[in-house]
Amino acid sequence: MTDTLERYPRPSVAVDTAVLTVTSAGDLAVLLLPAEDDGGMPVRLPGTFLHEGELLAEAVLRSLRTKAGVAGLAPRQLHVFDAIDRDDRGRVLSVAHVDVVRASALPPDALVVPVSALPPLAFDHDRIVAFAVELVQAQYREAPDPRGLLEAPFTLSRLRAVHEVVLGERLLPDTFRRAMLPHLVATGEMERSGRGRPAELFRRA
Repeated sequence: MTDTLERYPRPSVAVDTAVLTVTSAGDLAVLLLPAEDDGGMPVRLPGTFLHEGELLAEAVLRSLRTKAGVAGLAPRQLHVFDAIDRDDRGRVLSVAHVDVVRASALPPDALVVPVSALPPLAFDHDRIVAFAVELVQAQYREAPDPRGLLEAPFTLSRLRAVHEVVLGERLLPDTFRRAMLPHLVATGEMERSGRGRPAELFRRA
């Protein structure tokens, strides 16, 4: 007897994307969609259901473009969220994605909220945000600004400031310098600003 797919349940597949950035106020923040005025969907991450014949990556870019007005990003798969009760409309798997971008890559009127002050989010989107933040923080503990929030060249103090925002903690300057220097290349140039001593400029190795 030939096995057929009709014998198996077909959960819906959705994509949701946590787009993280650092605001001018110095907060690690996430892009959200506002609550719908008709009392429908509450505040949530940009997302959509996968269409027939569509790749996951295509659905992600479509949702960012049509729902958040964002283009030109390159989100990566983060994790599959498959709790049985994550959506009260039925069984829905979410293939979550993450991206980290400069604030200038987002529309001026985008809803960007600090991850430390999230409102109640739809479904399990708070878990998706937490998972994304944990992944990005792990990356920032290992390498200098791996997601390119800073434009090179930069000083070590500016680099440390970005890492402090992402990690949510103060970093000892000497310890940070020792950890990051093996991954940096000195440009041979100095930044002179104010009355302080000129600061050496670096780029990522």
